[in-house]
Amino acid sequence: MEKLIITIAPTGNVPTQAMTPHVPITPLEIAEDLIACYEKGAAVAHIHARDAEGAPTCERIYFAEILRLLDEAGCPIVTQISTGARGGTSGEARAEGLELRPLSGSLSTGSSNFPASVNANEPKLVEYLAKTMLEQNIKPEIEVFDAAMIHNAIRLQKEGLLKGPLLFNFVLGVKGSLPATPKNLFFLYDSLPPDAVWSVSVIGPQHVNLSVMAMALGGHVRVGIEDNIYYSKGVLATNEALVERIAAIANAMGRELAGPEDVVRIWGR
Repeated sequence: MEKLIITIAPTGNVPTQAMTPHVPITPLEIAEDLIACYEKGAAVAHIHARDAEGAPTCERIYFAEILRLLDEAGCPIVTQISTGARGGTSGEARAEGLELRPLSGSLSTGSSNFPASVNANEPKLVEYLAKTMLEQNIKPEIEVFDAAMIHNAIRLQKEGLLKGPLLFNFVLGVKGSLPATPKNLFFLYDSLPPDAVWSVSVIGPQHVNLSVMAMALGGHVRVGIEDNIYYSKGVLATNEALVERIAAIANAMGRELAGPEDVVRIWGR
């Protein structure tokens, strides 16, 4: 079986330090968490940025500072910039971080619901972001909140806006989108094109169980405070601890961890 890619999503757009003191907010806090998680076995960093007030932002300056700090520390973790809807509205705003030429960027290929708002990704915006990543040789990670997003990505590939192998991340457990159940995980897995590379992000109490199922199927795993502020019931998580647990499970399963150089190969970069 292929080596396991662990992606760490340390911050996201939702968690605040009032919710958990362990969420990194500033560029320095985010970079330090990513370095620690790399040392525990994470190979990819899914990066959201916050502005000086701690609010979600897509402004290039904040992403640039995080990447600068990682570079200065000599941390080779693969960087993936978020273009998520909570950080900006227009395609141009959401693509600012892509100007830094990370290896990867997130791309939602359709709209869905968040608990209290819309994850709005209209077709023209999706095409704009896909074209921007294609022109800058950035690997899109398709964020899948429902099955239609898989088929939208396949259509974009046929239109020449995405290059294979397609890279998917199943996001399960967001209120308003697909629940985190084994049935939904298998349904999405069965909907993939044959050469796809995929991972799973599970929000809520099923995140360990479904992550292990994904690992057994040959998929990869994303963890982090962006997805779960709790390690277990009533116990707040740290990003390091979330990475360390998946790494330990992989070791028990006999599945070797991927390093950054393996990510480039597995993703077909």
